[in-house]
Amino acid sequence: MQLNAIHKLLLNILIISSLILLGMGVFMPMMTLHKFYFFENQVSLYSALNDLLFQKEWILFVVILVFSIIFPVLKSLFMFLVLNAGKHKRSTHKRYIYWMTNLGKWSMLDVFVVALLLVTVKLDVIANVQIHFGIYAFGASVLLTMLLSHWINHLLQHE
Repeated sequence: MQLNAIHKLLLNILIISSLILLGMGVFMPMMTLHKFYFFENQVSLYSALNDLLFQKEWILFVVILVFSIIFPVLKSLFMFLVLNAGKHKRSTHKRYIYWMTNLGKWSMLDVFVVALLLVTVKLDVIANVQIHFGIYAFGASVLLTMLLSHWINHLLQHE
């Protein structure tokens, strides 16, 4: 891939930034549910996964874990490998791009939104929801990963 050192450094920094944002989105509170003015519950993706595991909701736990955490990390790893593979490894680029593109089709955002809807629908009472930084960090990670994937694919097609 014909990239100058500045572009390569910038792309690597953005990939690392997307992973940091993903980590923040996973562990920081995404929302607080206020019920009846007395009870409140802060929810992060990590705490939601723990709750699903504790409640033995295995299928939902695996779906959210795979599509919201594992696939995005793998996609970022493949982008990093494509960027940093030497010129002698051109054949591996196609394999990485294949996996990167296929993982991109399984967007983490839509699965996560469905999971949030499931959580809110499962509420037994009407609750007021307050949004926190975690959901913005997660969304920024999704958007940044999508943009990076598009940018890297574009660069590879025009080399």
